[in-house]
Amino acid sequence: MTPWWRSSVVYQLYLKSFLDTDGDGFGDLAGVVGKLDHIASLGVDGIWLNPCFPSPQRDGGYDVADYLTIDPVYGGLPAFEQLRDAAHQRGLKVLLDLVPNHCSDQHVWFQAALAAGPGSPERQRFIFAEGRGGDGSQPPNNWLSMFGGSAWQRVADGEWYLHLFDATQPDFNWDHPEVAELFDDVLRTWFDRGIDGFRIDVAHGMVKATGLPDTDDGASTNPYAWNQPAVHDIFRRWRKIADGYGRDITLVGEAWVPPDDAADYIRSDELQQVFYFDLTEQPFDAAAFRTSVEAANASLSPDHGVPTWTLNNHDVHRSVSRYGLVEPEPTTSADPNALRVRRRGRVDVELGTRRATAALLFTLALPGSVYLYQGEELGLPEVQDLPDGARQDPMWERSGHTDYGRDGCRVPLPWTADAPAFGFSSGRPWLPQPDWFDGFAADRQEDDPASVLNLYRAALRARRDLDPEAPLEWLDTGRPDVVAFRRGDIVCVTVFGGPAFDVPEAWGGTVLTTAAGSDRTLPADTAGWYRS
Repeated sequence: MTPWWRSSVVYQLYLKSFLDTDGDGFGDLAGVVGKLDHIASLGVDGIWLNPCFPSPQRDGGYDVADYLTIDPVYGGLPAFEQLRDAAHQRGLKVLLDLVPNHCSDQHVWFQAALAAGPGSPERQRFIFAEGRGGDGSQPPNNWLSMFGGSAWQRVADGEWYLHLFDATQPDFNWDHPEVAELFDDVLRTWFDRGIDGFRIDVAHGMVKATGLPDTDDGASTNPYAWNQPAVHDIFRRWRKIADGYGRDITLVGEAWVPPDDAADYIRSDELQQVFYFDLTEQPFDAAAFRTSVEAANASLSPDHGVPTWTLNNHDVHRSVSRYGLVEPEPTTSADPNALRVRRRGRVDVELGTRRATAALLFTLALPGSVYLYQGEELGLPEVQDLPDGARQDPMWERSGHTDYGRDGCRVPLPWTADAPAFGFSSGRPWLPQPDWFDGFAADRQEDDPASVLNLYRAALRARRDLDPEAPLEWLDTGRPDVVAFRRGDIVCVTVFGGPAFDVPEAWGGTVLTTAAGSDRTLPADTAGWYRS
């Protein structure tokens, strides 16, 4: 039997922004339980919860203080167990978010390291080093944080610790055996509680080059902090743990690496899935989309897992705004990926919506699995105009207010057009919602057959009939701005620009299109599926 994850569609939940049931302004697990029928109605196979462990929330929960329980602000462990059971009753798998590169500075281990002092066993669990200069007042090397500024923070006794992200997120030392043992315990604890897998944050991090050498001046990426060969030893260890449970558990890695390197993460004894972010980073362009998919597929063999595609997540601008950006502004960020996925400027929302829904049909037809991000089924654009005082992404402060960060894709969802906070909360949402959210509210789209919400439902329903093992065969369209491919008895056609394209009758009858009122003639920025 084919494992569920090989062709799965998983719905990502940024829990803080989904639905709040107790009025504190933060989404909670009870809110997810209350909307599980909405999620199930999309036709997805599972849900992935962004971190909901106890956390000071300095980085949206990716600063974990305790990996073995659920934060009371979300309802605690009983609420999680209720969600797990309710999801499984609906046939939905449940994935949690694992953050193994770093923890919160409030984690008991790091507090012990600060108290124990230089040279102590407690400090060896992290990456502490003496500073440079006669008095040690300069960082140990020139590495930069992904959030801006130095990747080193000095403590009271003069030593420095490494943090590739915020200063409140010290990096673990994965050369220390107790770190590996800690995460063995974390995996087993949650697998014992019945979860179906983990999404692994910063899967290409964790291991740093021996000696922590300086990077070249002006380097946009740090070759000594990312994608080190020894990370694969960690995943082989974890795969053995997962396989030992005798059920279809999946491990999906977040690795911002080229397709060839991404394939190395899903060998038969490592992760089952890894995100192919190369497609996420491409403009809405025929050659760019096809080249990206070809590169991903060319790197795979029968010994590998499957590609995992996504157009949206909690770290990138929403696809409607990326594809609809018509007047870009200069982008400043210490994160090289931001230059491709978080550009700001004037957006043509209508254009962006057409392109985003066309890109959805293109992506859903590809071999492999797909992850959706909450709110994309509503066609939400990026919220670019949050008040400066409301921004909470640590990138904003660490960059000196030049990098606007990721708050704009994390704004709480609009459920009801005419309700306070658009039905998200009876209190004040943790991030403010714009007035124009009413036009995207779920209740206004529910019974509209032309809504983005109902297009997502139709597309996911049609995907159920697609043979998950069918190979991809490119078709000749005679035009560089039109891409078509066949998988099994389905042909996917995407028109990226130019005049309308007449779909050949030989490619089959219409299954669905993103072009209103058009079946066989697809205008620019639309897509369609056809069955022979």
